[in-house]
Amino acid sequence: MRAFTDLWDAARARLAAEGSSLTLVRVHRETGVPVATLSDWRTGNHAPRDADRFLEVVRLLSRWAELPPPNVRQWIQLVEKTGEARAVRDTSAANADILWLPSMVGLGDRISTGFSARQVEVDALCVTGQTLALAIARPVQDIHAGRIRPESIGVRVLLPSRDISLAFPVSVEAPESDDPLHSQWLIQRNTNANSLRTALLSLRRSHGIDVQVSFRAVPFTPMAELYLINGTEALFAYCMVSRREETIDDTLHDVFDASTDVSLQRRFNSGEALDNDTVFVEQSHLWFNSIWETVSADLSFY
Repeated sequence: MRAFTDLWDAARARLAAEGSSLTLVRVHRETGVPVATLSDWRTGNHAPRDADRFLEVVRLLSRWAELPPPNVRQWIQLVEKTGEARAVRDTSAANADILWLPSMVGLGDRISTGFSARQVEVDALCVTGQTLALAIARPVQDIHAGRIRPESIGVRVLLPSRDISLAFPVSVEAPESDDPLHSQWLIQRNTNANSLRTALLSLRRSHGIDVQVSFRAVPFTPMAELYLINGTEALFAYCMVSRREETIDDTLHDVFDASTDVSLQRRFNSGEALDNDTVFVEQSHLWFNSIWETVSADLSFY
């Protein structure tokens, strides 16, 4: 159950960032699901037979991962019913059927699959790069563990320029006076980009893999995120605007912000004989290259 495993990893990463940890025992205490059952779900040894208990765990992990509440209909597609709720379908077949998933879950699954190719190519348009950095962490671990071994990896990332007036995040009351918000966003952008670059370049030293990582800055604030994988897949998610509070240097700011945390990601695959998907993937590559080769500029981290 790759989608469940990705959700588990997303929750673990978020808790770790807060100085906490995700364990089977902790989930058991919160949900009452036996540790052995949780372990079987996570490793894929056994499929869930109780849809309600399975969804309870999914809701808990989504909350810990700071993702939107799970779409019950989509997760229930992973559970086929025969009298009582019974086994989840085979992971690869289930994920091939599901076209919409929470951004972090969907991207993690497809990036991991993409890295099993001999030549890996990933192009991405991001707001801060956080989702991409988290998604790539998993296949990097798989490479270090010897589970996969691509011959080459090429990653190109478009991120907003530090020199523009961002559309988001912006102060609700004083949209022209958002220097602290801009500085905070810039720190996040640079941290995620450096983390991504360091993790990938480490594979060149440790495994002799031909790795190329490039960043370019765009003169606009993206209102959607786009990920292109190995020339055959495109993942697209809108950045949803919301109002929230942000504390910076002990000062509380009321801000409008936009992210894919509360949106679903759509998967387009040109290898599945769907004409509309093929056209979208092709057009997305043409669009990405047109931005990369024209209005984008060298991305400055300083």
